[in-house]
Amino acid sequence: MRTLPFALALFASLVLAGCTTLDAVSSWLGNRVAFTAPQLRRNLDNSFPREFDKLGGLVSATLSHPRLSIPAGENRLRLDFDIKVNALGARDVSSGHFALASGLRYNPATQGLHLQDPELLSIDMPNTGMLLKGGTRELLNAVLVEYAREEPVYRLDSDLLRKLPPGKRIASTDIENGLVVVHLDR
Repeated sequence: MRTLPFALALFASLVLAGCTTLDAVSSWLGNRVAFTAPQLRRNLDNSFPREFDKLGGLVSATLSHPRLSIPAGENRLRLDFDIKVNALGARDVSSGHFALASGLRYNPATQGLHLQDPELLSIDMPNTGMLLKGGTRELLNAVLVEYAREEPVYRLDSDLLRKLPPGKRIASTDIENGLVVVHLDR
């Protein structure tokens, strides 16, 4: 009698796992697969905090606590970060947070979705004075360019990529109706 509940639970788990795989396969068969903001957030949470050194290590920026959202009606995602800027010989020159909007692109080398054309929306770094007018904005832009080039916001699962229909490849990535949609070529 005790094995019946266990067998039912095992069967239910297998059915749910099979449905997840079928969803991915059917999405690829439809020439697209979609990801939600929570899926991307989970990936980001595992990648931070991150430190970026600039000017040969004279200045560094530590990014932490990423917050990703896809605003309603937008075709770009929004990322908010906490930031701490340090300079050689000085600790914690400034800290605060900033927000950016960005599209996404697929990079086959990393099998990931990377920021495309990130744009700073706001910077809130109290007590920076003149630093904010030039240095901090330039530092953030340099960090964003490096991050967009090297680090994916989301890495596609290799199992999902193996299920690509024969002869198909990833053609584009869009943000549609609150989802990140990866399209295959036709």
